[in-house]
Amino acid sequence: MSDTPRHFLFLQGPHGPFFAGLARHLMTAESSVSRIGFNAGDRLFWRGLPGYEAYHGAPEAWAETVDAKFQAGVTDLVCYGASRPIHADAIARAKRHDVRVHAFEEGYLRPYWVTYERGGTNAESPLHGIFIEDMRLALGDGTGPLHRARDAWGDMRQHVFWGAAYHASLLAGRKAYPSFRSHRELGAEGEFPIYLKHLLAMPKRRIARRIAMAKMRRATFPYHVVLCQLAHDANFRDNTPFASQREFLDTVLTGFAAGSRAHHHLVVKAHPLEDGREDLSELVAVLSKSHGIAERVHLVTGGKLAPLLDRATSVVTANSTGAEQALWRGLPLKAFGAATYHRPEFVSRQSLAKFFAEPDGPDMEAYWVYRQFLLETSQVSGGFYSASGRRKLYRALPDLMLDALSPYEKRLSAPATGQQHIRLVT
Repeated sequence: MSDTPRHFLFLQGPHGPFFAGLARHLMTAESSVSRIGFNAGDRLFWRGLPGYEAYHGAPEAWAETVDAKFQAGVTDLVCYGASRPIHADAIARAKRHDVRVHAFEEGYLRPYWVTYERGGTNAESPLHGIFIEDMRLALGDGTGPLHRARDAWGDMRQHVFWGAAYHASLLAGRKAYPSFRSHRELGAEGEFPIYLKHLLAMPKRRIARRIAMAKMRRATFPYHVVLCQLAHDANFRDNTPFASQREFLDTVLTGFAAGSRAHHHLVVKAHPLEDGREDLSELVAVLSKSHGIAERVHLVTGGKLAPLLDRATSVVTANSTGAEQALWRGLPLKAFGAATYHRPEFVSRQSLAKFFAEPDGPDMEAYWVYRQFLLETSQVSGGFYSASGRRKLYRALPDLMLDALSPYEKRLSAPATGQQHIRLVT
């Protein structure tokens, strides 16, 4: 396939112009690009580039459409969020046709990076086949200085803005795509007002967040942090044992009530993009009261995670990538779902009650190896949503995507001083 002219087929990407800009840079590298769009938002953010094709077929016709594209000369598939149904099916078919799969996701080591992998992300990431010892041998004695993430999202407002713009255009043009069905439960009619409300309420939430964080900074009691996720997010929905946010929080509060010391508290940290479709305040209040620990449970909505973790005793999550910030600080971690960091070196195997009573900490030497390996491979500096973040990505990604080897394969096959070559386990 290396001698074949490259043709990149784009599916759905992050909200905003990132995919269109990436396609333009691939075109300057003499590659062909095309895109299958499923709604008016996809068309809007392709920004007039060639090769756009609107998909109007029924869901059962999707497989035939994708196979035809691969048979017609598509060499590379590009998508964001590898687990949404249309992407998961396309990826499986791409692999059968020997088509490269370029999968994007928010940074595993966020907030200052995005993730670029071949074949899949999160639960489907090739990282699951690479052990810490493989990483250690690949890095050898020649590891450079450890890169550290800046504690700033930088483009949260842009993220919300592009989400609102995407769903607004989707709604405005829905008659042109009558067969489109969102992978999210609410669909466009429910998503757009939520994004708009979230955008307009940001100043009010910022004030409330600062008050809550000030309270935690003044706290004299030990506390454990619960990292919530968006319950409608595919990573939570498909890769954890929980059917809902309520089930997750009830599990955590049950363990805390049973095992924690009487003077310890629990801080429930909402996801930065929590948009109000679930009333977390009421949910946390009801559950904590039912377990008899209402005075020891606190809710923090949004805001920076770092100041909260700097004073924390331990962290619990379903499978949030925010756990990476906990590991970076050496905090004991309990996680339940599939994640690239869910390894015996990092995640406690204790029951929740025992974890809250006396948590086991991570193997920090192993974590530094893992973190450095990711920073030298799949973590690309930049962001999807701000102009400055996208410029950083455009400088690095075309070369990574045009390379015959994935970043993991390239690093594992490179000779390390005094070490043997390692092959990627898939």
